[in-house]
Amino acid sequence: MNLKPLTLKSGADRRLRAGHLWVYSNEVDTRVTPLKDFEPGEQVVVQTSSGKALGIATLNPNTLICGRIISRDLKHPLDRSLLVHRFNVAKSLREQCFDQPCYRVVFGDADGLPGLVVDRFYDIFVVQISTAGMELMQDAIIDALNKVFQPQAIVLRNDGKMRATEGLETFVEVVQGEVPELAPLNENGVDLVAPILTGQKTGWFYDHRENRARMQTLVKGKRVLDLFSYVGGWGAQALAAGASEVVCVDASVTALEVAAENARINNGETRFRGLQGDAFDLCKALVADKERFDVVVVDPPAFIARRKDIRNGERAYARINNLAMRLLNKDGTLISASCSMHLGKDRLVDILRANSRELDRSAQIFAQGSQGSDHPIHPAIPETEYLKAYFLRVLPSI
Repeated sequence: MNLKPLTLKSGADRRLRAGHLWVYSNEVDTRVTPLKDFEPGEQVVVQTSSGKALGIATLNPNTLICGRIISRDLKHPLDRSLLVHRFNVAKSLREQCFDQPCYRVVFGDADGLPGLVVDRFYDIFVVQISTAGMELMQDAIIDALNKVFQPQAIVLRNDGKMRATEGLETFVEVVQGEVPELAPLNENGVDLVAPILTGQKTGWFYDHRENRARMQTLVKGKRVLDLFSYVGGWGAQALAAGASEVVCVDASVTALEVAAENARINNGETRFRGLQGDAFDLCKALVADKERFDVVVVDPPAFIARRKDIRNGERAYARINNLAMRLLNKDGTLISASCSMHLGKDRLVDILRANSRELDRSAQIFAQGSQGSDHPIHPAIPETEYLKAYFLRVLPSI
């Protein structure tokens, strides 16, 4: 494969040498290699201002992050062979960590495949492609998955927001086999189902697996409130662990119907209640009704998607955690999570501390969590570390 060079400005190679994989459009020396000369998805050799090659990248000349390194070895561009190799490497990590074939198989940059996410539900694989470079490799991706995993079914959930930025159409397609409306999975020993064709992202959020496992140890005989519950990932596992009652709150009727099914699967239908509506409004109503819970889980969508959202997003985190604390019994447990990469750990702790003082409560952080092993963190790419969860005991003021 004869690849064109992409020349960087002087000094723009420092991050790449340190291990980062992204090339920003303002780092390209467009006098030497004009971006308009490249096609979306094209593979290029990224080189320093002096002409030293740094690796092969997929390119999109129309985006801020215009290049994504996919190989440091110029002999190995992105093709079926490289995909098979990367899939095998990713598979070996997951098989070391999990005893059930239900996990994220590929986590983009962290697995050396920027723009690609693959989730596994036993023998059903859900693929999300989010960059022009990976889009051109769609057939090779399917072929490589069949080579390494031999899945019964493959779904393309190519309906993520990032595709519009990359100039790609959005669509959902079953490209192999037959797929049920609700796909089975097992997490932490609990049987569950996920709406992989119509649900959020790939249908399930495997990233909180280890945090949910910790939660299971805290809920036996307890009354649990699961805010922003989606399909009951937390709530159903609380029921399986012996919670006396679980109340799931979500804006989606459809999601709550799946949550109810997950409760039924775990013999918890009589201990389950779903409340549909805005979580903030419903929490206010529960406070007004003097409802109290032993454990409250706050796992909202990303309130801070971009840097410009930080101020309003932090206010939203403060409001919902304040309401959650109001709903706790005197000696209650708050599990507060955030998937916003732009909200740092220290800032979330500040918010929780301020909430407890405002309510004249004492808080003890007795555990903290991150994303699971199937969402590995790339040490040179801070953006791959996004999930944080704090486990707090909330007591009367001392």
